[in-house]
Amino acid sequence: MMVDMADLPTHLSPSSASSFDGCPRRWKFKYVDRRREPSGEAAVVGTFAHEVLEHLCGLGPEQRTLEQAKALARQLWPDLETNGDYQELELNEDASRAFRWKAWLAIAGLWDLEDPAAVDVVSTEQKVTANLGDVPFLGIIDRVDRINGKLVVSDYKSGTLPGVRFRDDKIQQVMLYAAALDVMGGEQPERARLLYLGQQILDVTVTDQRLEAATGQIGETWASINSACVADTFEAKPGVLCGWCPFAAECPEGRAELTNRRDAGTLHAHAPAAALVA
Repeated sequence: MMVDMADLPTHLSPSSASSFDGCPRRWKFKYVDRRREPSGEAAVVGTFAHEVLEHLCGLGPEQRTLEQAKALARQLWPDLETNGDYQELELNEDASRAFRWKAWLAIAGLWDLEDPAAVDVVSTEQKVTANLGDVPFLGIIDRVDRINGKLVVSDYKSGTLPGVRFRDDKIQQVMLYAAALDVMGGEQPERARLLYLGQQILDVTVTDQRLEAATGQIGETWASINSACVADTFEAKPGVLCGWCPFAAECPEGRAELTNRRDAGTLHAHAPAAALVA
């Protein structure tokens, strides 16, 4: 049975491409069936930190101070408190206080990496749309800078810096942004940076080879998505992340993976889906 093409996404973003590569079954639940994935606390912390830094770096250089960041955080906090993703966390007073502290550490972590007042910011939250080969690509870049006159893609990360062997997926994301900027404006960025707030900057030189590798990989993902949709076959890829999949209850392979991990003693007790096999 063929999936109704009217129900399919009209573009591919770094997050949706990564989702399909991770597990086509979970991708279908989210992007074809339009099932909502609840946001966890870490994601909501990251969203708030990104919003504060977006507003901060949209100001003039002399205004990009820690005090101004605190003022922006206070100003934006009431909106977050009424946000559905935040309310879904159901935090009590102590947990809410801990949440605010985590968010502030992420925001202030920018100063551990750079002085934002010294950055030549070209744009913040820039939407990019481009055809990368056969792929209709859409993305939002946290920040586009100029360093020594050269265009630089900068992307904030509020999570933990991944180990070396797990960084390729994150680097591909900023390479795709660089490719889209090149297509849209005819200027290839010189560098792409992942700013792991409070930790480290991963700074990568943009080369033709890296751009070709990133666009080639997303092209393969797009072709696989189309093939899966035509066949209406979305295979599950069971693994440790089944414990955090909101659709595990509806996935036989996911439940089997959880059971096997429970029996082997390798199922994370704090994984939300662990309750399915308790």
